[in-house]
Amino acid sequence: MSDSDEGSGMETEITDLAARGATALVGLMVTEAWARVRPRFAALFGRDQEEDVSLELDEIQGEISEDPGLSEGEATQWTRRLRRALQNNPEAIAELRAILDEFSPAQTGQPANVIHNEVKDTTVHGNVIQVGKSVRADTINGNLNF
Repeated sequence: MSDSDEGSGMETEITDLAARGATALVGLMVTEAWARVRPRFAALFGRDQEEDVSLELDEIQGEISEDPGLSEGEATQWTRRLRRALQNNPEAIAELRAILDEFSPAQTGQPANVIHNEVKDTTVHGNVIQVGKSVRADTINGNLNF
């Protein structure tokens, strides 16, 4: 394998990792894990940017909570930003992998393709958000299972 093949292989790996990371980042914004994972994502951008990135992430989290349709566009933007951060700081690659391992669905004891949420005996006015997916609900009598 030539140096250019190794370089392109590493670039592909970084691009894939950045895309997975951005998707996880945006998905985690609407979960209880957000408070724990936000500072770890912010740290990926380096100490000199950590505070600014953290504030920006909180702002975006608020926007996505209000309009889940913004998720896809934000994931695209964060893919680019994460890719640059990973290229500039090889140690960030291991940290992003650790974040993804820790917060992956497999760590919950359920297969990655199974999502179980349950809301019982409540009236919902607004959106029910499920990791980047949105269900519009006005009134639900009984149970909402998906």
